Amino acid sequence: MREIVFDTETTGLDPQTGDRMVEIGCIEIANRIPTGNSFHAYFNPQRDMPMEAERVHGLSAAFLEDKPLFAERASELLDFLGDAPLVAHNAQFDFGFLNFELQACQLAPIGHDRMIDTLAIARKRHPGAKHTLDALCSRYGVDRSHRVLHGALLDAELLAQVYVELMGGRQIGLGLAVDNSAPAEQTATVFAPKLGEHRPARPHSATEDEITRHQEFMKTISSPLWTQ
Repeated sequence: MREIVFDTETTGLDPQTGDRMVEIGCIEIANRIPTGNSFHAYFNPQRDMPMEAERVHGLSAAFLEDKPLFAERASELLDFLGDAPLVAHNAQFDFGFLNFELQACQLAPIGHDRMIDTLAIARKRHPGAKHTLDALCSRYGVDRSHRVLHGALLDAELLAQVYVELMGGRQIGLGLAVDNSAPAEQTATVFAPKLGEHRPARPHSATEDEITRHQEFMKTISSPLWTQ
């Protein structure tokens, strides 16, 4: 199954009050394994960058002023997303900005039926614990030592690893892959056991010699606990 893990960086918290998306990073996974395909873009928000937002992601207005508008790359982004489910941490936030930008371009918003929220999943799996991306990376042993500032593509890469762990780890994929190169009537599930192949049971009973040697050894133990 193809899924897209994504993250956004913005000028603030609410697109309805003038905040804009300035970066998006998307990681493609198939059967919970990264494929190596990604989409990454910076956008000119056509407004100033509040200092509190810049402290989070390090993206200044000067850095973004020569970047394309969202509308210029919207078609490319939608092509990459396709019809795959979209995974994000606190997904309501990211969906809110993504759909605001799409609608500003007169494009249809992405339905929330495609939303997978790792924050909601983490709250169910680990009630009472911290559920930030950093906390989940620590819980699952995901290396984030190279994460100094927030960055959409880097955070999407980390989240992809966390998502796999939240859903049970990569082992869940064993036995689910199908060999599409074989004719339909010969298609078989990878790792499926071959029926009809039986091995004889291995002997587990001790031999007479082993029993005799064990009895002789037991006689050498002085004052054993089981006789007291």
